[in-house]
Amino acid sequence: MPVLETGRHNLPMLAVTQAQKEITHNEALVLIDALLHTAVEGVALTAPALTDSDIGKCWLVGSGATGLWANKSGQIAIWIGGDWRYLIAHDGMRLWNRSNGRDSIYTGGVWRSGPIITNPSGGAVVDTEARATLGAMLQYFRLIGVLTP
Repeated sequence: MPVLETGRHNLPMLAVTQAQKEITHNEALVLIDALLHTAVEGVALTAPALTDSDIGKCWLVGSGATGLWANKSGQIAIWIGGDWRYLIAHDGMRLWNRSNGRDSIYTGGVWRSGPIITNPSGGAVVDTEARATLGAMLQYFRLIGVLTP
C-alpha cells in the first residue's frame, strides 16, 4: 500500500484499507499541533534530555547539529515522549522563539529574524539615530512581508 501524505508538510493521510488508522491519525495530530502557531524553546545543536512532562515542546535545530539531530539543521524538532518528530521548513513559515522573544520567518532556505530595533535617544545625532531606527523598522517590515523590497 502506498504511503499517503499531504503535499506541503507531508502529514500522513488515512487509506481506505489501512489497519490501525488511529496511529496515522495521531501522528498527523502531533505534527499539526506543532505547526499551528509554531513556538520553539530555542535553537539547539543537540537534543536536550527531556521527560514526558515536556511532550509537545519544539526546538529549532541549529546548523551543524549532532547526535540525534545530525542532518536535521533548519528543521523543527518536536518531542513526542521517547522520540522526536521533525518538520521540514517551507518558505513563508513563521515561528516564535521563546528563548529570545522574537519571531523568525523561513525564506530562501534560512530562518531569519528581524533586526532588534532600538529607540533613538536625544543628542546631537538625532537625525542619524532616527534614520537608523526607521531603516531597521523598514528592514523588519520587508522581512515579514508587510512591505516589498
